[in-house]
Amino acid sequence: MRLNKEWTIKGIAMAVTGIILVLAGIAFAQHRNFKEEVVLGPGVTAVRTLGDYFTPLKGGPNDANVFILDSGEPGGTMLVLGASHPEEPATSLTAHLLVENARVEQGKLIVVIHSNPSASTVTRPGDAYPRFFHIESDWGIKKFRMGDRWANPLDSWPDPETYVHFPSGQLLAYMDVRNLNRTWPGRANGSLAEQTCYAFMRLIEAEGVDLVIDLHEAELEYPIIGTIVAHQRALRIAAMASMTLTAEEFRIGMEISPLALHGLSHREIGDHSNAPAFLAETPQPFLDRVRGITDESLLLTGKDEFVMKAGERGLLYWPIDEDGWPIDVRVGRHCSTILSIAEFWTMFNRSKPLVVTGVPRYADVVAEGVGRFFADPRGASAQVVLE
Repeated sequence: MRLNKEWTIKGIAMAVTGIILVLAGIAFAQHRNFKEEVVLGPGVTAVRTLGDYFTPLKGGPNDANVFILDSGEPGGTMLVLGASHPEEPATSLTAHLLVENARVEQGKLIVVIHSNPSASTVTRPGDAYPRFFHIESDWGIKKFRMGDRWANPLDSWPDPETYVHFPSGQLLAYMDVRNLNRTWPGRANGSLAEQTCYAFMRLIEAEGVDLVIDLHEAELEYPIIGTIVAHQRALRIAAMASMTLTAEEFRIGMEISPLALHGLSHREIGDHSNAPAFLAETPQPFLDRVRGITDESLLLTGKDEFVMKAGERGLLYWPIDEDGWPIDVRVGRHCSTILSIAEFWTMFNRSKPLVVTGVPRYADVVAEGVGRFFADPRGASAQVVLE
């Protein structure tokens, strides 16, 4: 009788474990295979993929969509990279907004919504990230996938004990072999992230890109926050953008890309191509280690009493109050930063103007909400692309 009871308990435990495993597997599969819908805006003239510039990526996990907005008029070419780190969603939302709204009057704009797609198929282990987040729009709710900082281990394995950056030889943390903002300029026979950076360098060369903007978000505990980080060849533009935005729209600083810190987009793109590079950071309390519950509300509102308490104790590099750092504020900052950089590029490069219209500035996004600028894929007459 006692033996039967023990086997019954074990059987129930195994059944419960099996059910949990099945449910978890379904949740993982739903997240990994989810596709975001992008309505091609009036300015989009072509959609390519990263594999078109580097064949080994074709059809693989990082064969990212590349959206081309070409005015047909001579001018400069700007590349905007969203979601180098997909756990920083204001970056992909901003890039998504550009694709659906931007019109280019002179020059060419190239936008990548998910620069490291593999990293958007997984969330950070142990941090209880939400799998998805939702943005309210005029026509309903638009669903997006939350991601991680590093490419999915299922797509990039194994990690080395120490990552040796190519070509500098600088030693970095082992997992940074999957970090798109530690593997520039990349290499053809490297890890998935290195191959992805290599492909972007081929894109920059093939498309004659004149400047690159890599969008990011960062925790308020991080010293390089609320800034434009610029390669030394981009300092005039960054300085003018920083001063003008601070005077007219919102506070944003400027930092010079460190000469000896390798693997970063703002360092290596400028060193290994003709395109000076910028990195734009917005504050995101969701990433702070002192945060409370890591849920969708924190992701979208940027409100957290624990992060506020850290600010009161002088532990943060950027302020936070009861208003938090909402997603609309973060996307609006990126929109105005991109537009300002394009404007000052044109001021300093009269022979290669870059004129972008149709993109809302900071005040517009804050007032109307980022969802206001997304088209309904169900009723769209334009083509819909899956991300």
